[in-house]
Amino acid sequence: MIIKQNRGRVWLDWQRRMGTVAQVAGAGACVWLLIAFCFGNMGLPRYLAMREQVAQLDRDLLALRRDNGGLRGEITRLQHDPAKIEQLARERLGYVRKGETVYQLSPDPVKDRSLQEAP
Repeated sequence: MIIKQNRGRVWLDWQRRMGTVAQVAGAGACVWLLIAFCFGNMGLPRYLAMREQVAQLDRDLLALRRDNGGLRGEITRLQHDPAKIEQLARERLGYVRKGETVYQLSPDPVKDRSLQEAP
């Protein structure tokens, strides 16, 4: 029968060293991840900037939706409100009703020259 030499103490020393090496490697990896998280291309500063950009885009989207709702209301008024159609025809196209008198005012040339000469 072969009796093996007791390697218990050597084995325990080796296990302890490997445990220490694993702990140091784990701590080093944690430090590396922390540095990459704080200072990397996709780190914390980039994340905070992206959050601010998302908030700005949400505000822009809300404003656009509000404007869109107003424009839809104006479209509805233009399609169904004869008074609004008449108002736009008078303002933009210069239409008048039968029997109305149109007064057209022209600017005074003397006042225009004095305004241009007095900077």
